[in-house]
Amino acid sequence: METRAGDPGAFAQFDLRRVPSPSFVVDEAAIRRNLAILKEVRDRSGIRMLAALKAFSMWSLGDVVAEYLDGVCASGIFEARLGRDHYGGEVATYCAGYKEDDLREILTISDHIIFNSPAQIARFRPLIEKARAKGGQFDIGLRINPEHPEGEVEKYDPCQRHSRLGHPVSQLKAADLEGVSGLHFHTLCEQDFLPLERTWSALEPLIRPYFKQLKWLNFGGGHHITRADYQRESLIAFLQQVRETTGLDLYLEPGEAVALDAGILVGEILDVMDNGMPIAITDVSATCHMPDVIEAPYRPAMLHERSEGPAVRLGGPSCLAGDVIGDYRLPESAHVGQRIAFLDQAHYSMVKTNTFNGVPLPSIHLWDSATDKLREIRSFRYEDFRNRLS
Repeated sequence: METRAGDPGAFAQFDLRRVPSPSFVVDEAAIRRNLAILKEVRDRSGIRMLAALKAFSMWSLGDVVAEYLDGVCASGIFEARLGRDHYGGEVATYCAGYKEDDLREILTISDHIIFNSPAQIARFRPLIEKARAKGGQFDIGLRINPEHPEGEVEKYDPCQRHSRLGHPVSQLKAADLEGVSGLHFHTLCEQDFLPLERTWSALEPLIRPYFKQLKWLNFGGGHHITRADYQRESLIAFLQQVRETTGLDLYLEPGEAVALDAGILVGEILDVMDNGMPIAITDVSATCHMPDVIEAPYRPAMLHERSEGPAVRLGGPSCLAGDVIGDYRLPESAHVGQRIAFLDQAHYSMVKTNTFNGVPLPSIHLWDSATDKLREIRSFRYEDFRNRLS
């Protein structure tokens, strides 16, 4: 995959030695810029906008998110707790498969509980009714699979063949919507408006007969709304039209869009060697700190990378042979102690970090480029590694 982000923004002037290495640095001013764009889209289109915690769950900014958006969407019990504890507004929880004990608590802290299949709703109906009898106020939703693939990479497309995500719309029946207030679909990944428009054109005729039974529609996430070239005016007009023609409340769940181009991952070169090309070992690990580099795969943009000159292969400190970030033309000749930074790392990289091989986790810093205020939010020690194990 090729990332469409990577604008350095204010980080172009940030001194990488202001933080220890490795470190995530998130720019609050950039987060607010993205949130302001999302709020404008929400206000002008008359919809509800939820931040997807699966992409960016830096809860120290929960109160900031609450200033602009209507709440959060969660992917299970822990994210639902985080949303209720640290963010304002609504909590919408979706999970491909609920455990009964988890669902019992989710029903008490969520405003919308979205199921992956009608069978799950039927199986847990007694639990739902019991929670409502105790005063619980929440909606039940059903995730559907529009069976209309738009993904650039099949393995990230929820509409791929034999997908496990959502009830196939071709199988949807009126009986499936008993007690259901809304339909949810999520089919995009880092995409602009046109794939959403095409998806709705394919889906709308199939779900039109059920509009009178419903209260809301949730168009999920994957919308790169805050990207400079996103067709926001078209999106606003589209959402206004769908609201008018369906009579339903609409939700969007942006994740990456909240933190797009708002964070960097700072690293340091530990060693330089030659094996047919220059190779630099860094304290940033692809497998531990940026797993999508291997899983997607993709090549993260580098701050101040040159357009010409010899390439240097950057790899992490772990023993995994594939722990390779990519080949880069560094801002200056590779040398021990050199600081580097990868762009657009606030979303997904932060939530996916792990400690394979005992590689330390990056510390987390919050910077405000508008005021130049910098503070450490969290650093990780040996105990954090040890306490994940037994």
